[in-house]
Amino acid sequence: MAKALFAIALWLCISFSAFAAAPQKKQPNWAELPPGQQEVLAPLASEWDQLEPQRKRKWIGIAKRYPTMKADEQARVQKRMQDWAKLTPAQRNAARERYKKLEKLPPEKRQTLREEWDQYTRLPEDQRKQLRSSKPAKSAAKAGAKPPAAAPPPAAAAK
Repeated sequence: MAKALFAIALWLCISFSAFAAAPQKKQPNWAELPPGQQEVLAPLASEWDQLEPQRKRKWIGIAKRYPTMKADEQARVQKRMQDWAKLTPAQRNAARERYKKLEKLPPEKRQTLREEWDQYTRLPEDQRKQLRSSKPAKSAAKAGAKPPAAAPPPAAAAK
């Protein structure tokens, strides 16, 4: 009985180590993407081959879902992808960090931030520009004070 258990344990160890050592599926380079995915992911074409495999998987998943999206959802995805492609690597990392912080907030705090962001986006562009350039609102937010109702929440740009 002990020999059988030892043999099974040994077999499991060998199996798991072989599985762990197996190379992960190589993500396709730009030329290997199907034409439909290339069309959807066009804003990322210039940097595609330098993306990490996990990022490629994420974008490929979006491209696969894209045909089933409504027209307004497709337009939103394209706009966000274009905006994302314009960001520097440091800006992207900052956005990812803000997003992680938002995800950790309690639901009621996230809802409050969403409402404040909606208020901000409904403002005319000149008022938004004025709020973005106002130094007191930024320093008050850093000090932990609640931003004015019309000001954008500090982490809302990660959406």
